[in-house]
Amino acid sequence: MANVSRFAKWAPMVAATLFMPALHAASAAQPLNGDRPAAAIVDSDIRQEETLARTEAGKVITAIDRTRENIGTVRKTTKLDTVDIVFLTDAARSEGGPPPAIENKVKQHKDDVAELRQEIEANALLFNAIDSRRVMAEDVLAVEFDNPGRIVIYAAAKPPK
Repeated sequence: MANVSRFAKWAPMVAATLFMPALHAASAAQPLNGDRPAAAIVDSDIRQEETLARTEAGKVITAIDRTRENIGTVRKTTKLDTVDIVFLTDAARSEGGPPPAIENKVKQHKDDVAELRQEIEANALLFNAIDSRRVMAEDVLAVEFDNPGRIVIYAAAKPPK
């Protein structure tokens, strides 16, 4: 009986301790709400471009090869001047997915690409940037930091209409 009362005394504290990290994780990637668009909130210029995966294959493959090193940079990113989202329109699911060369590279780095997508979802700035253009993290193939303050996000998706 003494053990039951001891448990009852600590149960609320244990429950709160276990619940708080889950609550924090759930709120970390929530879209920013308010009157201003996400681009203004994150103080980044969010630009988009449409192109074909087959014409950008070299750049995308190089970026996929660098995914492991870019994961840490994504994790640490809190401010960017420019977020460029490159829509690889012929690589969208509705078009059959990425061309074989890119698809094979994604499969080769599947664990790193999955981790990159998780880091993007956990990063408020990047999550809101892709969300503002209706890109799902699962459509992100790679990212590229080509100079300080700028990221290029390659997405196998079509832009919103």
